[in-house]
Amino acid sequence: MAEEGYAAPQTVEAAVSLLGAANGDARVMAGGTDILVQLHADLIDPDLIVDIKNIPELCTITEEADGFRVGAAVSGMALMDHAGFNAAWPGVMEGVALIGSIQVKGRASIGGNLCNASPAADSVPPLIAAGAVANIAGPGGLRVVPVEDIITGPGATSLDQGEIIVSFTFPQSPAHSGDCYLRLTPRTEMDIAVVGAGVNLTMDDNGVCVAARVVLGAVAPTPLLASDAADALIGTQVDDAALAEMATATSAACDPISDKRGTKQYRIKTAAVIARRAAERALERARAN
Repeated sequence: MAEEGYAAPQTVEAAVSLLGAANGDARVMAGGTDILVQLHADLIDPDLIVDIKNIPELCTITEEADGFRVGAAVSGMALMDHAGFNAAWPGVMEGVALIGSIQVKGRASIGGNLCNASPAADSVPPLIAAGAVANIAGPGGLRVVPVEDIITGPGATSLDQGEIIVSFTFPQSPAHSGDCYLRLTPRTEMDIAVVGAGVNLTMDDNGVCVAARVVLGAVAPTPLLASDAADALIGTQVDDAALAEMATATSAACDPISDKRGTKQYRIKTAAVIARRAAERALERARAN
């Protein structure tokens, strides 16, 4: 890549213009923790890299009346330092906290983690479980897309040429709600998920589950919004019987591969265990709220 193939615009409009007009392969750099590794390993050879870290709107966390707006280039450490967001979405933060080392989180962002489109990305399942939406700017204007509709396959997204994710909107979490993200790895940290599970629950005043989202990572080409697993919890008090039914539905939803980190059968079996543990912790948080 030639030196002139790098740009650091200061507005969303300039970034969209650069990406839309680019000839050849143009890449967005939100933090660089994925793209620079791929570049130095000769896995990619882009004609243009557009660094979006200098755009203020993309690096801002805003608490609004109906929830939070988080810029797509906000670093993991900046998000971890935001007490309000941590209190509102602890499960999302459990995923963010697992994006590499402290040094990596100083640069890496949830926007970059999402658009890198790894099936094992740790922040993506809890984002989907939270019901977050992506605010996307492009040559055709602005559009809003649920996070679960962004990744279309390993390394692939639904973004068109010239489009970038500007921010994520997180809804106001209702009373008696709780979320959690857990993963299984051979090591406790600095590893890639063999299985990940994000769960978000809302209970009514009588302790009955009225809303649920169960999202699985690393068990399919894209993150899985497991609707049957969530349906097993809705209308119940999330007791042992409901959790067992959810676990069965979780395993049924999985479509993993076998690789050096785990066989297909191992992933299917352990996904049910990790999802159940995440649901139990989300339930504890919902009851405390």
